[in-house]
Amino acid sequence: MENIKAGVDTLFIMLGAIMILAMHAGFAFLELGTVREKNQVNALVKILVDFSVSTIAYFFIGYSLAYGLNFWMDAEQLATKNGFELVKFFFLLTFAAAIPAIISGGIAERAKFNPQLLATFLLVGFIYPLFEGMAWNPTHFSGFQVWIKSFTGEDFHDFAGSVVVHAVGGWIALPAILLLGARSGRYRKDGKVAAHPPSNVPFLALGAWILTVGWFGFNVMSAQTIDKISGLVAINSLMAMVGGTLGGWFFGKNDAGFSYNGPLAGLVAICAGSDLMHPLGALFVGLSAGALFVFIFTLEQNRWKIDDVLGVWPLHGLCGVWGGIAAGIFGQQALGGLGGVSLTAQLIGTAVAVIIALLGGTIVYGALKLILGLRMDPEDEYAGADLSIHHVSATPDSEKTW
Repeated sequence: MENIKAGVDTLFIMLGAIMILAMHAGFAFLELGTVREKNQVNALVKILVDFSVSTIAYFFIGYSLAYGLNFWMDAEQLATKNGFELVKFFFLLTFAAAIPAIISGGIAERAKFNPQLLATFLLVGFIYPLFEGMAWNPTHFSGFQVWIKSFTGEDFHDFAGSVVVHAVGGWIALPAILLLGARSGRYRKDGKVAAHPPSNVPFLALGAWILTVGWFGFNVMSAQTIDKISGLVAINSLMAMVGGTLGGWFFGKNDAGFSYNGPLAGLVAICAGSDLMHPLGALFVGLSAGALFVFIFTLEQNRWKIDDVLGVWPLHGLCGVWGGIAAGIFGQQALGGLGGVSLTAQLIGTAVAVIIALLGGTIVYGALKLILGLRMDPEDEYAGADLSIHHVSATPDSEKTW
């Protein structure tokens, strides 16, 4: 019976890993549909190669830093319990690899390729697993959760990564975006903003749909073993997705981009407390996250003149922060939640994540800017990353004569 349980748990978490791996196709097509046509190939290649670099960094460094575990043993030992620990690594890797996928959307269309791969290695190998271990490993060397519980009476709670993954990714992206500067011609000297509308709304929508479907693996399979699976997580994710969609659609005034980023905002925000909240609380959290994304993205682009191409800072950074705080509010029994969560713990844990992400992002991208440079040459940027880096366009003109 124990062998059957180990096999079922391994299958369960492997299916979750596969669903989240598929989400990276969603990241790719969301970016492809948003950037201009001359940068579409770059979006596709960047997400795939970033995932591969993330795997190397997390296998050799990051996973050990977060959990104190490594794979320096023979295959017979690795295969015990149906290889559950190996598949658990695969599952957690897909979370870690979301960090460069998030950043990719913010720095699109003007970042050099190889320096970004080096940034991916450093971020997934060192910066992300530091906070991951603090939040998700009770025996982490930092003693973070022990201290939080002694101070507030409860652990910092982040069931599926509103803060650990999304807030950290979004706040790492912010200094990268600022250090790169805006795309050429985006903000004119006369104060006007040059519009760069999505190049392909169907691909943008496809990316959002892939992410949305995969998110149910992201959230539900965060239980990690079959006996801990909860339908509450699934329904709360659904309600937050619906709320985010309606918030993005309504406050975005029927804009397709906002309508399709709305569900992603809601799902980002529900990750932390999806195992605690009442579905009505999840609906409100998603609705408010959709509205938050619309308002801050508009301010960011038009008033603050921060050229965050896919809006990853408001979508992941701010909605992730909201999710961490919302878990401490709507997870309370007084609001229909299961309880066992502290708003103070959530505020402290979320603030620590933002600080680590900002410092880590500034150090990594600041050093790379000084040493290697982050930005493409003006001529290459004008021609587009597809031709400048990959020497092919998404739709070569020569096809018309074949």
